[in-house]
Amino acid sequence: MELRRATIKDVAEAAGVGVATVSRVLSGGSASPETRERVLAVAAQLDYRPSALGRNLRQRRTGGIGLLVPDLTDTFFGQVAEGVLACARAAGEPVVVGSTGDDPEQEAELVGMLLEQSVDRMIAVPSGGVETWLPVTRAGMTVVFADRLPAAPPDDDLPGSTADLMLLDGVLPPPPVGRHGRALADVPAVLADDRSGIRTAVRYLRGLGHRRIAFLGGPGHDRRVAAFREAVGGPVDEELVVFATGSRDSAYAAASGLFQSRPDLTAVLAAGNMLGEAAVLAARELDLRVPRDVSLVMYDDVPWAELCSPPLTVIAQPGRDIGYRAAELVLRGAGRRARGATLPTELIVRGSCGPRH
Repeated sequence: MELRRATIKDVAEAAGVGVATVSRVLSGGSASPETRERVLAVAAQLDYRPSALGRNLRQRRTGGIGLLVPDLTDTFFGQVAEGVLACARAAGEPVVVGSTGDDPEQEAELVGMLLEQSVDRMIAVPSGGVETWLPVTRAGMTVVFADRLPAAPPDDDLPGSTADLMLLDGVLPPPPVGRHGRALADVPAVLADDRSGIRTAVRYLRGLGHRRIAFLGGPGHDRRVAAFREAVGGPVDEELVVFATGSRDSAYAAASGLFQSRPDLTAVLAAGNMLGEAAVLAARELDLRVPRDVSLVMYDDVPWAELCSPPLTVIAQPGRDIGYRAAELVLRGAGRRARGATLPTELIVRGSCGPRH
């Protein structure tokens, strides 16, 4: 009987660090001397050999699709997952689903686990940066991004060291790496037209007389806040642009703090359904009347939006279609010539916005 080989997750657990940290150490990346020494000692003790990963990718592909989303309890990401599962079911392909919690470290760990399991296709709503996804694409795995793109590093050049165990194995020669994002420029993505959706909502609020419009954002909303700044134009009041982390408590705290610190604001654009929920709850707790005291627009149309009093005006995006199209691309063997897609959004006007005189 063949003994089970140690995996990168085994090393990470034994060393008391994350998978991404192990990857950085073994690929020569940055780490404290103490962490480096501990990881290398554990890897030697467990006889961990990265080449096992390379052999898995080259010789023992098992098929199937890996799907990573930030939160399966979020209605929108549930819709994305439904679309992926529907398309995969029609093609007879299994799907392994993981929830990252919008945590880049947890995402890197799940990516490592899927690679160890020899899943050869992946769809992701990315939480981490470019450096998380370079190892995957360099190993030849088919990847499609959905709803978001990975965050680029803050400087112009990609870091010289990434969590790239495949390169240690010589699975594939490293592609040329230049300015940030260039190495992932050929990875297709299926996105909603955030720019059009946000612009339409801001114009609608402006048409109602609103001038002090706030933006409530969260993880992965870089494109939406950029669209908001563009739509507002001129100097943006930075106190009216507020971000929460991925939790409901953080979203509520951000919304409540925004209402209390800027009682002069007249409208809020919430960049996701969790943030919209937080804005509704915070307004209710602070006795703010919607839309008389404050108008609300939420990005995402979810079932409870129509049940609110008043029903929420929303920017609807096609979550299920995003997932289905991403699955079509990845099943097609989306390669370097594959094109992504930008799907339309729609402003659905209900009762949560009113004129400001």
